[in-house]
Amino acid sequence: MALFLDRFNDFTDTMTQTHSKSRQQAEIAFGNTQTQFFARGHAVEEHDAIVEAREAKTLRLREARLAKEAQGIAAASEALITRRLKRS
Repeated sequence: MALFLDRFNDFTDTMTQTHSKSRQQAEIAFGNTQTQFFARGHAVEEHDAIVEAREAKTLRLREARLAKEAQGIAAASEALITRRLKRS
């Protein structure tokens, strides 16, 4: 455990050292690039979720419409059969 703490303290000391202005600018530019990269990934995930929800809703509505049409066809067929039977 003591070895870990020594290495951790060395690491944090290294991280808090002052860097040259160009190094600081590079670190900031890299951080901005990382932020843009992760933001783009988040936007893509959000878009994919919206597309998936839209496709699921479209499928649900299509199934409901087809079921309603089938019910209407069945009712019309039954009415036609009933009318023909009454004529006979």
